[in-house]
Amino acid sequence: MDEQNVYEDNLNSNNETEENFETLFKESSNLPGKLEPGQKVKSIVVGISGDLIYIDLGGKTEGVVELKEFLDEAGECRVKTGDEIEVFFASFQNGLKRFTTLTRGLSAVHLSDLRNAFEAGLPVSGKVKAELKGGYDVSMGKARCFCPFSQIDVRGNRETSTYIGEIFPFKILEFEDNGRNIIVSRRVLLEEEQALQKEKLKEALKTGMEVKGKVKSIHDFGIFVDIGSMDGFIPLSELEWDRTKKPEDVLSPGQEVTVKIISLDWAKDRLTLSLKAMQPDPWTMAAEKYIVDSPVKGVVVRMTPFGVFVNLEPGIDGLIHISKLGAGRRIKHPKEVVEDGQWIEAYVTGVDAANKRISLSKEQNVNPEKIELPSEGDILEGVVDNVMPYGIFLKLNNGLSGLVPNAEMGTPKGTNHNRMFPVGTAMTVIVTKVDPGSGKISLSKNLVGEKSAHADFTKYKEQVKNEEKSASGLGSFGELLQVKLKGKIPFH
Repeated sequence: MDEQNVYEDNLNSNNETEENFETLFKESSNLPGKLEPGQKVKSIVVGISGDLIYIDLGGKTEGVVELKEFLDEAGECRVKTGDEIEVFFASFQNGLKRFTTLTRGLSAVHLSDLRNAFEAGLPVSGKVKAELKGGYDVSMGKARCFCPFSQIDVRGNRETSTYIGEIFPFKILEFEDNGRNIIVSRRVLLEEEQALQKEKLKEALKTGMEVKGKVKSIHDFGIFVDIGSMDGFIPLSELEWDRTKKPEDVLSPGQEVTVKIISLDWAKDRLTLSLKAMQPDPWTMAAEKYIVDSPVKGVVVRMTPFGVFVNLEPGIDGLIHISKLGAGRRIKHPKEVVEDGQWIEAYVTGVDAANKRISLSKEQNVNPEKIELPSEGDILEGVVDNVMPYGIFLKLNNGLSGLVPNAEMGTPKGTNHNRMFPVGTAMTVIVTKVDPGSGKISLSKNLVGEKSAHADFTKYKEQVKNEEKSASGLGSFGELLQVKLKGKIPFH
C-alpha cells in the first residue's frame, strides 16, 4: 500500500470507530508500560504480515508499524522476524497500538490528533495541496495547515512542481486558535534525520575509505559531492592528475562518482575527497621512466623567483632551478628566458619519486673538463632553441648554447623573429665573444655575411695577383731569352 492510498484510506475512515489521542490517554494505564505519544520503545519484530510489522510489547500485547517505513530503495524490507527495532508510540486506532519510526509520520483525522501530536512532538503525514503567498497549503485530514517556503525542504526549494500533490511527514511548529492557525515544517524532520545519519557516518567513515556520491555543484575552486546526509568537497588539486583540465570537463552535476576520503574534520563538518586517488599514480613509474641525463620535453606551467615548473605528463612536474635556466647567463627571474605555456627541452638531473620531485636543467650535464669553448671568429652551425624579446638562443652543433642579440640578427628593427625563425630553424653564426668563466657565448648572424664577403674579396685579390704574375712572367721575351741562353729551355 503506497503513501497516497494510506492517506486516502485515512480520510475515508471518519465514520469508523476510532480511538483518538484523548481516549488513548484515558486508557493508557491499561497499556504495557503506560505508553504516551512520542515515547521511545525498543522491541523485537515478531511477525510481518501484509502492510504491517508486528512487535512484542510484553505479555500477549503486540504493536504494529507500517511496513513501508522499513522498505529500502529497492522496495525490500530491511528487517526480519527476530530483529530489534527502535520506534515511537503514535496512537491507538482500531484496537491496534500504532508505532512510527518518525521518518513517515502518523495519520491524523481530527484536530485533537494534531494537538496531541504537537504536544508530543510527533510527525504527521500531510498532503501538499497548493502554493500560497509565502508557502504551501498542506492538508492533514480535515485541517488546513501552512508550510513556509523555507520549511518545505532543507534548501528552501521554490520549485512548486516538486511538492504539489505529494504526501510528506511534517512536524507541527505552532498550533493556535484551536487549530485555525497551524504551521508545519518538513525541514525540521529532514534536518533531524540528517543529524542522525551524520552521527552514523562519524562512526562509519574513516580516512582512506572509498565512498559513492553524486555531484552536487561545480565551482572554479572545486566540486561538492553529496554522499548521503552530508556533502564532501573535492579540491582542484585532488580532481585529476592532469591539472590543466577544468572541473566542468571532468564531472557534471548529478553524475554518480566514487571517491576516496583523504581528510575528516567533524568539528567543522568538513569532508575532503579525492577523485585523483582513484586513478593510477604516475609517480610509481617515474624513477624508471625519467633517467638522469636523459632529455625530456614539457610545457612551462608555473614560474617562481627560484625557477620554473615544467609539466612532463599528467601529474608529473619537474623543476628547472634558475641557476640551470640561463644557458650560462646569470638571470634575475625565469621570465627573462621563458614564458608561461612555452614548450621547452630540458635534461633530467635528479629523481625523487618518494617525495614526487624531479630536477631538470636547460643544459645537458657535461663534464666541465671536457668542455671545449669555441674561439672568437669561429663560424658555427646551430638551430633555434628559444626566441626571446631581446634575442635568439641557439643550440650549437657542439652541444653548447649561445645567444644572438637582436642587433646581431641582421634584420630590420621590429622584425617578428618568432615568425621568421621558429624553433628548429638552422642558422650559421660567428662567435663574437666567449666568457670562459661562465661559459657564455655571444654570437652574430649578420657578421657571417660580412666575413664571408671579406674572405671572398681576399681570395679574389690573391687570384688576380697570381694571374698577373703568371701572365707577366710567361710573356717576357727577355726572360725567355735569358733562360734559353742558360740552357734551361731547349728550342725546337
